[in-house]
Amino acid sequence: MPAFNNASTSFSGDRHDHRACVEVALATAARLCLERRARLTPLRRRVLELVWRSHAPVGAYDILGRLSDEHDTAKEQGTAKEQGTAKEQGTAENKGTAEKKGTAKEQGTAAERGTRRRSAPPTVYRALEFLLAQGLIHRIESLSAYVGCVHPDGAHGGQFLICTGCGATAEVHDPRVDAAVTRRAEELGFAVARKTIEIAGLCPPCQGRGEQPDAR
Repeated sequence: MPAFNNASTSFSGDRHDHRACVEVALATAARLCLERRARLTPLRRRVLELVWRSHAPVGAYDILGRLSDEHDTAKEQGTAKEQGTAKEQGTAENKGTAEKKGTAKEQGTAAERGTRRRSAPPTVYRALEFLLAQGLIHRIESLSAYVGCVHPDGAHGGQFLICTGCGATAEVHDPRVDAAVTRRAEELGFAVARKTIEIAGLCPPCQGRGEQPDAR
């Protein structure tokens, strides 16, 4: 695979339209999963979208919190809609309406329970494992967090520049670095399972604000 990097967008601050990054990532994921006959379920797609919300790594519990917030919002909107419908209906229809509302409420409650189950930690982790297996995201080990992969079409080693100021992370792939690591590991008789290089420092915007590198 040829060299590539996404530093120009990851470290650009607000100067680029990040929605385009998300749209391209989701479209690419849909295409690859279709080609591989892998199921990109609505939950897996939404988890991928949340990982791509910014160029900063995101943790599993942050994703779970976002999904829970979305569930609560949908629940509130559903309750408000039911109350508005009840107010509009006439007195003569109260009995039939109550029966219908009871059934609708039971169905809604069941759907909500399903949403809660889909948003449980094990389910979110399974979605992340699927996305990792498909090469659609990377795990940043030092942060126990995830970032979207900018080149998911082929297998490649992960090389990441992580800003300790704003959290932005750029994925860089240089085949020469991969080759050097592989060659040295072979010389030492070491069997490589995964090649991930994480480099901490400051992105250009953070340097421009006078921030100092965190040497820890």
